[in-house]
Amino acid sequence: MNELEAKNRIDFLTQQIQKHNYNYYILSQPIISDYDFDMLLKELEELEKNFPLLANQNSPTQKVGGEITKEFKQVIHKYPMLSLGNTYSEQDLMDFDERIRKTIGDAVEYVCELKFDGLAISITYQNGKLLRAVTRGDGVQGDDVTANVKTIQSIPHQLKQGNYPDLFEIRGEIFMHRKTFERLNAAYKKELENKGYDENEIKERLYKNPRNFASGTLKMQDSAEVAKRPLDCFLYFVYTDNAISDTHFNSLLAAEKWGFPVNKDFKKCSSIQEVMEFIHYYDKQRDKLTYDIDGVVIKVNSYAQQQELGFTAKNPRWAIAYKYKAQSALTLLEKITYQVGRTGAITPVANLTPVELAGTTVKRASLYNADEIERLNLHENDWVYIEKGGEIIPKVTGVELSKRSPNALPINYITECPECFTPLIRKDGEAIHYCPNEQNCKPQIIGKIQHFIGRKAMNIEGLGEETIAGLFNAGLIKNYADLYTLTYEQILGLKIFSFNDDKQSITQRTLQAKTAQNIINGINQSKEVPFARVLFALGIRMVGETVAKKLAVHFGSIDAIANATKEQIADIYEIGEKIAENVTLFFADAANKQICEVLKTQGLQMEIIEEKGIVRTNRLEGKSFLVSGVFSISRDELKKKIELNGGRNVSSISKSLNYLIAGDKMGPEKLKKATDLQIPIITEAEFMQWIN
Repeated sequence: MNELEAKNRIDFLTQQIQKHNYNYYILSQPIISDYDFDMLLKELEELEKNFPLLANQNSPTQKVGGEITKEFKQVIHKYPMLSLGNTYSEQDLMDFDERIRKTIGDAVEYVCELKFDGLAISITYQNGKLLRAVTRGDGVQGDDVTANVKTIQSIPHQLKQGNYPDLFEIRGEIFMHRKTFERLNAAYKKELENKGYDENEIKERLYKNPRNFASGTLKMQDSAEVAKRPLDCFLYFVYTDNAISDTHFNSLLAAEKWGFPVNKDFKKCSSIQEVMEFIHYYDKQRDKLTYDIDGVVIKVNSYAQQQELGFTAKNPRWAIAYKYKAQSALTLLEKITYQVGRTGAITPVANLTPVELAGTTVKRASLYNADEIERLNLHENDWVYIEKGGEIIPKVTGVELSKRSPNALPINYITECPECFTPLIRKDGEAIHYCPNEQNCKPQIIGKIQHFIGRKAMNIEGLGEETIAGLFNAGLIKNYADLYTLTYEQILGLKIFSFNDDKQSITQRTLQAKTAQNIINGINQSKEVPFARVLFALGIRMVGETVAKKLAVHFGSIDAIANATKEQIADIYEIGEKIAENVTLFFADAANKQICEVLKTQGLQMEIIEEKGIVRTNRLEGKSFLVSGVFSISRDELKKKIELNGGRNVSSISKSLNYLIAGDKMGPEKLKKATDLQIPIITEAEFMQWIN
């Protein structure tokens, strides 16, 4: 791999990991398994190791994981909340043990604890009273969720008399028991049914697992609502200025005596062999627990030895997490079908003989693309292994060759769209096949409208995927602009057909007066949705929520974006040529332009309406900036100030860069490169003085 190929791959991996971090930590809606995410991160780490000049200080490999939400007060952690290095390999644990012993000698003990699948929390106590509870956030600062944490019954508000320090932090994991999750999700499903949502829309809105439900609950603004969703917590690490004990094991015992909920399934081990026994035991027992775990955490027991081993920029050297691989099952591949997405992307789906896996019946699994089918070397009627990593999306991971029929034929990827029979295309460097018949391929049209009404886009209450399909099939809508010309009389009495899970039987329902009125009300209310979300709702390929916000802020209106050149769009920080190409292609299409004009006349927000107090200037017009290091405010706030004053943020150092704003702990390589290129380097204070 040459440097250009490495840079492209690093950029791609960085974008994907940031997206998945956002889905996991902020939205609580992960779309890939923990294992797949870890493999992406590991590949990025290897590339940055082999091409150190391409490594970016803001790389996901240098961050703990989460982001800060905007709904809560942000608090800086007194002791940074670092993440743990993790592995799926027992050999890596042996290597970890060997490194420990080389540094501190053979007199080492470990403490093994279960790795809970929840949300990290840090709780501060002063004079025995709960003072503050803060999420992990980005590891440096997190969200103050004290009011919500106080609703968790297992967490004491006031400790009884004891020998605890006057001021200390205790860290742990907030989670939801499986039975609680099932009960609450069932109640939520019934609530959605009563509101008139169809089956597919309900599936989309339901929480996928207890971790997601717990995360969504902890981020609610109303603590009274949080109290209705019982959460639980295990606490497992005490932080003080003066250690309460010489060992981690004894500090856990002390915390338990003070009244904290400490999980009892932890063990002190004198050898790595004992550690392995603990791991193997709970791999078999984890399904019997009332809560989810995804591995085991191994920590050096002695605090003095922990201090000697120290930390990397991201992880403690004295601890590691061993993660269990997803549970798998063997079943028969009956056939492969192909789904057409709203962008024309073709997704192959494995249709399987139903099999029980991780507590659910799996009938279908994703095969992603043609490369994956080729990698697996799939043949007709193969027996395949499937996994349901992280309780999210089942996938095919391998083939049992001993069960393959000698006459089985290899599976060849389709060459035509399964819906409109248009020849498929596959662009250079992309893994996905596409149907280019954007304006006349039925699933693409319906998919675009379904995306448009989605929760993160226009969020039109009362409309679901099957209702959209019903409106389209009845000839009432041909695109998403047509939604705004619908009348109550047209909707009332409309028959909606839906497939059951087995895709073999159909049910029918009729839209009643209340549902019809809810739809009309939802459509009218969506006219108040901000411009950035309207832009996201348009369904432009590769324009997700984050990119839509960047485009909206930079250009200010739909007309300005439509008239921008590919180069002007690509020049925006973190946009790039591929996204720019898709945006310009979208607005070059006469049909898309016409739809946008209709939306404008119907009263949708097609330009930014500035918040009160927001002031824009052109002081920095024509100047580019790179922000690097740690500042008194977040880098995002600093970048926003650059944009509000007409400047442009860029992601790397080049001759065209006008200024480098340097903060604390800036990478030496970046500083050297800027100096070599004679790029002006300014401080945060100098920048603030300039714009003020």
